Amino acid sequence: MIRVASLALLLLASAAALGQSRGRESFDIYVVDVEGGNATLFVAPSGASLLIDTGNGGPAAKRDADRIMAAVDDAGVKSIDHLITTHYHGDHFGAMEELAGRLPVREFIDHGDNVQPNPAADAFLATYPKLYAKGAHVVAKPGDRMSLGDVEVRIVASAGRAIDRPLPGAGERNALCDSYAAKDPDPSENAQSVGSHFTFGRFRAVHLGDLTWNKEHDLMCPINRLGTVDLFIVSHHGQPISNSPVLVHALRPRVAVLNNGTRKGGQPDAMKVLFSSPGLEDLWQMHFSLLSGQEYTVPGAFIANTVDGQPAAMPIEAIEAPAPGAAAQPPPAHNGPAHWIKISAQRDGAFTVTNQRNGFTKTYAAAR
Repeated sequence: MIRVASLALLLLASAAALGQSRGRESFDIYVVDVEGGNATLFVAPSGASLLIDTGNGGPAAKRDADRIMAAVDDAGVKSIDHLITTHYHGDHFGAMEELAGRLPVREFIDHGDNVQPNPAADAFLATYPKLYAKGAHVVAKPGDRMSLGDVEVRIVASAGRAIDRPLPGAGERNALCDSYAAKDPDPSENAQSVGSHFTFGRFRAVHLGDLTWNKEHDLMCPINRLGTVDLFIVSHHGQPISNSPVLVHALRPRVAVLNNGTRKGGQPDAMKVLFSSPGLEDLWQMHFSLLSGQEYTVPGAFIANTVDGQPAAMPIEAIEAPAPGAAAQPPPAHNGPAHWIKISAQRDGAFTVTNQRNGFTKTYAAAR
């Protein structure tokens, strides 16, 4: 049985985090390479921190915890004030135990009961209470709020449900809903994902985990409950079972960051939606995607990581995504230095994106 702490915990900023600040003025976001999993670190000017997901487990747990800790150290963070596990898939919770053994985690947040039992999730959920016993545990509900000092976080989706009221400044009719075509119902954990919206002054960002197509419709139709954003952390590693036009095109992000793997995410159908999004200035990627081919791959300056054994040339034609299952060939991975994409936002809405691999930086002026 999952133990639930008082919702009041969500309304409190961590006092301990105030001591972590280096006097920063920016809201810093690190999209960490966990080889096609997910781990995103958010650090407010106060030093308060929130981590969404912890990457892969099993043999990759130490590797991914190392990569998250590199971002934590770069940010000057001494503890994780809030840890959101979007859903119970191994590429999202896998390194949690390893990471929690390295630094304090003060609050553990998830969507509640697992709807997709499997050996990896069952084993994790058997040990999970021992981890959150050292802090607080909250089951997120749509509409919950969390304060990271000057940064406000709102839970906009959780356990298959979406907020029923628009965020401030949102609420216009979404005309894209008129042409929406539903996909088959998704009974998996993906549809249960915890989705988060961030506000820092005039800067807006959204991270929806692996929320899938039909649930995006529930969030964005018939009215757009989220409004527009400056930054979209692309859903579900850039797979086309998520990232519908009713979501992406209605959000009108200026910048999108795709936390994909070499052969996970970045399929042409999803890339077409991203590239055609109104107002999109740039797409940044965690990895080169062999699933994109040259047709849909962004310039290398915008890509954070290559792979060991990289082919001599990127195919012009996108390759087919490998079939899932135990017999699938493992994706290429690099086990040396991994590089993040870092976003630093200012209160006026301006922000800078930096590719750690090559130092390429681009600044986006505050929207008028």
